[in-house]
Amino acid sequence: MTAPTLPTPPRAAAATVPAGPLRPVLRTVAVLACLPYIVLKVVWVAGGRLGIPDGSVLLDHPTMMGVANGVSVLADAVVVLLALLLTRPWGLRVRAWPLLFPLWAATGLIAPIMAAYPAQLAVSLLGGNGGGTAGPPSEPFLDAWVFPVVYGGFILQGLSLGTLFVLYVRGRWGRVWSGRLRELPAAASTRGLRAAAVTGAVLALAPAALCFLWAAGSTTGLSAGLAAPYDSDRAVVDAVRGIFLLVAAATVLLLVLRRPGGLRVRTVMGAAWVASGAAGCWGAYMTLVSLLPAAGTGKGPTGLMVTAYAGEMIIGFLLAGCLACVLGRRSAAA
Repeated sequence: MTAPTLPTPPRAAAATVPAGPLRPVLRTVAVLACLPYIVLKVVWVAGGRLGIPDGSVLLDHPTMMGVANGVSVLADAVVVLLALLLTRPWGLRVRAWPLLFPLWAATGLIAPIMAAYPAQLAVSLLGGNGGGTAGPPSEPFLDAWVFPVVYGGFILQGLSLGTLFVLYVRGRWGRVWSGRLRELPAAASTRGLRAAAVTGAVLALAPAALCFLWAAGSTTGLSAGLAAPYDSDRAVVDAVRGIFLLVAAATVLLLVLRRPGGLRVRTVMGAAWVASGAAGCWGAYMTLVSLLPAAGTGKGPTGLMVTAYAGEMIIGFLLAGCLACVLGRRSAAA
């Protein structure tokens, strides 16, 4: 596959941002939603323990956690930069790929939280044994108030930044996302691209199946230390990961095969964008976490788990590469 190129928009189109109150309001919401997470991380980097109870596993490796928290602050600062970029005139002059990659990564990291956290709360209300805390209740991790504050901020970030991104793309690359699948150029469905998409879709079945097995209660591939505290919160997270993998595989295949022809391009591309980002970026995150020192004996991931995380990451990036090729070739044709 050759590297696609999205053309720079005409200078006249890049001169102004459409006026109106919506974009400034969404920008403010996105920036304010970052503050709780950034404040907590800065406090932890400075040595504070706000929201961290005694005995928390987060206190076991202070140096490593300090580095991780510093990186997290920088990552959330990027969200602030993206909110400005999507709403200011100079943002329309930024080249495509330096802009699209961090937006794809941000989408991929936030989307699973937006899907999983409300589902965790719903399962808890229906009698689940989790409670929407994303951590086993039998072990100290974070104070209970941290989760709704941080995850609520993430959800607001996702809603506001996602809306701004849709408005930005519609104004700058509206033709790329318009029409039906049958209208995609033949160049968007070359033999090599089809082979890559089919390979990614087939490979996605294995980690997706593992995710659904774990969510259904199977302990296959789980260490004893991870299987024992497995609760409804973790089941929801694994189920969401499996769903995103399957959606990424299916939507990229639809784009590359251009079938069924009546589907809207923007619907399929949007789903492929979100799902491939979720698979690739969360797979990368889980792979990184799995390489960190385990909190206790038997708590580390098994080889099968690490393989599944790495496979999820590779599959997500492969499917995203297929999506990028379709986007670039559609842009060239338009």
